[in-house]
Amino acid sequence: MASGFSLKDQLFNRGKVRYLAGLFSAAETGFDAEAFEAQVMAELPALELKQRITLIAQVLADHLPDPLPEAAPVLVKALPPPLDPDKTDDDFGDFIFAPLGEYVAARGLEAHRDLSLDLLEEITQRFSMEWAIRPFLNRWPAEVLARMENWAGHSSYHVRRLVSEGTRPRLPWGEAVGLQLAEPLPLLDRLHGDGTRYVTRSVANHLNDVAKKDPDLVMDRLESWREAGQQDRKELDWMTSHALRGLVKAGHPRAMAMLGYDPELILDASVTVPEAVRIGEALDLSCRLEGAAGAPVLVDYILHFQRPGGKASAKVFKLKQARIAGGTLELGKKHKLKGDATTFKLVPGPHRIELMVNGKVRAEAAFELLPEG
Repeated sequence: MASGFSLKDQLFNRGKVRYLAGLFSAAETGFDAEAFEAQVMAELPALELKQRITLIAQVLADHLPDPLPEAAPVLVKALPPPLDPDKTDDDFGDFIFAPLGEYVAARGLEAHRDLSLDLLEEITQRFSMEWAIRPFLNRWPAEVLARMENWAGHSSYHVRRLVSEGTRPRLPWGEAVGLQLAEPLPLLDRLHGDGTRYVTRSVANHLNDVAKKDPDLVMDRLESWREAGQQDRKELDWMTSHALRGLVKAGHPRAMAMLGYDPELILDASVTVPEAVRIGEALDLSCRLEGAAGAPVLVDYILHFQRPGGKASAKVFKLKQARIAGGTLELGKKHKLKGDATTFKLVPGPHRIELMVNGKVRAEAAFELLPEG
């Protein structure tokens, strides 16, 4: 599909709706595929992404038997084969199956909990049910966590990933869950040694969420996993770095030390930028570090942007992970100051840049951001 189409149009269009309708009509001769498609498409174009998921789920309910136990065999029969079990990453599935999870939650949350969990276990092998599982976690926390104990050893890595992703404290787009931060950690203890990156990335993202509220809880767990030796050391190092990325941006000393960077490293640092740069151009920054030869350094820079009304906001950007070879390290970067960004509008005025090394600000400089010329 052309890149000019929005995400919602790429994920939910007439072709996708027709595909879903065809699956159900093949599974149940009484399912009216044309009527389903027409009913969905009558409203779909005007809706936003999540509204489209809800609409398709509601229309699906109109075309399936009302009690979930009667509809469940049709739903399972309509599912395509599971996603490729030989892959280990980047296999999220087809978004058109997201409404199936919402349909199951709407029909089964109260009266058919166990059947609903059975269905989510099947559907997540075609498209991740990380959003659909969360109402069940809130309504039946003990029962769902018990089911997840079994799922953590499932033969499908998509089901194993659901255990970690579905319990994340800050899942994007996801309903908030009432679990205590530590409650899912025994499940992560089992999943952290998984052999698929799709699962271990989810575990690391889960820990990154937890770290926003309780950094030490996360770092204690990572240290215990290192001692347990259940995961390949290189993969666990990657997981540790990914799990601590938020703390690294914040310059957390213990996180820095866990990644091998001394926050108390003695060094001289400088950062240089032009006195002025226009919106739409690139800020040409260069820095110089002088310190112990061979010392590992993690170098970030913080841009302090002017905001409307005179306030300022700071954003951290990655620069380099390196060693101070020969006692001196020189780095540079051209940072594009986009004037047409939709998520963050630049405002002319005085701006500031700080150089952060191993979690500590070591140097700073000022520049004037001029209007686009």
